Amino acid sequence: MSEPVPSPQRFALTLAYDGGPFNGWARQPGLPSVQEAIESALAVVSRQELRVVVAGRTDTGVHASGQVLHVDLDAAAQAKVGVRDGAEPVEVTLVRRLNAVLARSTGRAVLIHSARPVPPGFDARFSALWRSYTYTIADGERRWDPLRRGDTLFHARALDVDAMQAELDSLLGLHDFLSFCKPREEATTVRELQGGEVVRGEDGLVRVHLRADAFCHHMVRTIVGALVAVGEGREPSGWVGRRLGERTRDAKTKMVAGHALVLTGVGYPDDEVAGARAKATRAKRAAL
Repeated sequence: MSEPVPSPQRFALTLAYDGGPFNGWARQPGLPSVQEAIESALAVVSRQELRVVVAGRTDTGVHASGQVLHVDLDAAAQAKVGVRDGAEPVEVTLVRRLNAVLARSTGRAVLIHSARPVPPGFDARFSALWRSYTYTIADGERRWDPLRRGDTLFHARALDVDAMQAELDSLLGLHDFLSFCKPREEATTVRELQGGEVVRGEDGLVRVHLRADAFCHHMVRTIVGALVAVGEGREPSGWVGRRLGERTRDAKTKMVAGHALVLTGVGYPDDEVAGARAKATRAKRAAL
């Protein structure tokens, strides 16, 4: 009787990337993507064609400092990853070898911070409890710094941070964010905005911090666009909350540029309940 084939080991990887050279996270024919860069690097170190699952797909030009993905490595792939490096755990060798390949293929635009083995039920997307993003704005030419042009929006008009915070407060909670999303077929636009803050840092830059259970397509950039409209006085106080209630996309729906947006983190439950969280999230999305 043949011995049973062991199940693949799932690994969760935390990574960062400069979104400037890429046409977003997801693979697209003939265009560079973060997903393609990582899966190509995995093919080099594992000698297998592997697919990854990411916590949140980012748009063209959007950056990440705390993105998370998962990938399954069978025994053969783990052996290839760990070749000549048996003295250290596979996850340590995996990070080191992936970063060596990515340094050559992307010019260090993508960096793997860490890897860890997780239970088979863990899902980088569906197990997540929250995602957080930060959007950075330099309002007024005196704050524009050419060295920050790749991750900061240069905005000509001064912004009222307190007015923007008041508008953001009206969005907190569970709502249908259709007015701030690009709907996808058979996908819900109901999300829970769990936290939000608009602050002006010691460097004078305005930063919008948002955290939600998940974000629908273009949601962060459209929310920031609406906050800017009130912050510069183009729209009156209370306009953002009214837009939320209208549940419509029209000419007033404006997005800010993607290059000033960073996915800063993803939160997960403990490993022993990550699988249950993934099942519950899938069931909830299906019901909606």
